[in-house]
Amino acid sequence: MNLQARIASSPRAQLDDAHVGDILGAFGTIAASGAVAGAPWRRRLMTLLAIVGPGLIVMVGDNDAGAFGTYTQAGQNYGTGLLWTLLLLVPVLFVNQEMVLRLGAVTGVGHARLIFERFGRFWGAFSVIDLFLLNALTIVTEFIGVALGLDYLGLPRVWGVIAAAVMVIAAASTGSFRRFERFMMVLVLGSLLLVPIALQVHPPAGQIARDFFIPGMPKGGNLADVMLLIIAIVGTTVAPWQLFFQQSYVVDKRIGPRFITYEKVDLWIGIVLVIIGGVAMMAFSAAAFQGTAQAGNFTDAAAVAHGLEAHAGPLMGKLFAIALIDASIIGAAAVSLSTAYAIGDVFEINHSLHRSPAQAIGFYLVFAGLIAIAAVLVLVPGTPLGLLTNAVQTLAGVLLPSATVFLLLLCNDEAVLGPWRNGPWLNLFTGAVIAVLVMLSVILTVSVLFPAMGASVILTILGGGSAASLAIWFALTMMKRGRRQVIDRTGRADWRMPALSLLAPPRLGTRERLWMGVLRLYLVVAGGLVLFRIVHLALSRHQ
Repeated sequence: MNLQARIASSPRAQLDDAHVGDILGAFGTIAASGAVAGAPWRRRLMTLLAIVGPGLIVMVGDNDAGAFGTYTQAGQNYGTGLLWTLLLLVPVLFVNQEMVLRLGAVTGVGHARLIFERFGRFWGAFSVIDLFLLNALTIVTEFIGVALGLDYLGLPRVWGVIAAAVMVIAAASTGSFRRFERFMMVLVLGSLLLVPIALQVHPPAGQIARDFFIPGMPKGGNLADVMLLIIAIVGTTVAPWQLFFQQSYVVDKRIGPRFITYEKVDLWIGIVLVIIGGVAMMAFSAAAFQGTAQAGNFTDAAAVAHGLEAHAGPLMGKLFAIALIDASIIGAAAVSLSTAYAIGDVFEINHSLHRSPAQAIGFYLVFAGLIAIAAVLVLVPGTPLGLLTNAVQTLAGVLLPSATVFLLLLCNDEAVLGPWRNGPWLNLFTGAVIAVLVMLSVILTVSVLFPAMGASVILTILGGGSAASLAIWFALTMMKRGRRQVIDRTGRADWRMPALSLLAPPRLGTRERLWMGVLRLYLVVAGGLVLFRIVHLALSRHQ
């Protein structure tokens, strides 16, 4: 009996029957039960082309409107001195997204549903509510990017924003997964417009290579401002929506465990593209503004387009504006889809791009509703767009550590991943990443509450956090010494998680429960204080 037949004849984890069947990718089709081990190179290439999509979309979608603003701000204000941050983020991006693609391929359900089932209603509801609110704000920033690009090109903002919203909704609502993915692949191709801009501006290649591989702090910058910008780079490059999106998209594309290696290649291609885009934006904005009065005085992405025009001609400014609109549309589509997938997963309603709107009305209403509301907010006069952008970066920084914690716990859950669960070295690295994210999250939260925070406070938090992390790591290492289990990986190519109702309850030890309690307290306090600060700023602007 082949894999698809076994899945069809036994209780499944999948919550939507549309998630079972052949893989219909943008560049090809392959049977879900197709054998790939030992296949000739041509067959492997065709398999990769059929699988390509989830990693490319989630990574290129990462270079959205917020990233355009953050990366060009780094280049305009500090030259290429912060390029090294992108290199450090490469392993973080891969490890986080590799874990969620593994969860999606092996379990057949989305991230929110797994949190709900394995950690209870509180964390399940929390994961969906915070994702919904944060994603709604993020989509607003995407349409701010569309509006800025349209303004530079001299096109009517109202009709342009409406056209972008309608285009995204229409592309997702055809009832064809393949059509939507092809639409997204066209936008992914459009992201490469950043490369000819960098080539035309001619930033110094030697300096770019040196600053990319050798960490250092920019000269002449205020340490507190530089640190906050570094945190913003981390926040815009590693976002919670990416975890939810890729896991659900892998499930919707029907990618199973036997194709995980191909999906990892897809992810690496996406990471390479996102790093190329980030390096290009920092490099050409640094070169365009060097020696000008605007150097060190970043305002927004539209001003960057004008700076490129003054430095390299109007064509470069137009290409940047088009790339900004393209990136914003990718981001809006991916972020909205991650929310709609999560809602469908948790409430067990039909939620697949393989279904038509009539077959999955709730799924498409959430998707289209988020797009429509965000577009309207951008067009309504008086909407505090700058404040919303700040809120997105801050809340993303507060919520990201919790998302990574649950990701790590799920990837160590034997009932969920079986032979696919994490090994000790991956857990060690991910634990270190979580510790860094928590420290950066604390700094970002404190900076919002106390805007006059100086460099000494930042260094104190980093030093204290590093010391605490090392102490915890040493204690856990001593406690676990001699208790490591060898994971049997045999037969994992065909291993799938059983139906959720058949899983044994998760075994959470005292340490895990303690840390979850601390995490809950931190999220309540930090999130509440940040929201209070944002509301206070909004009210003060109206007085």
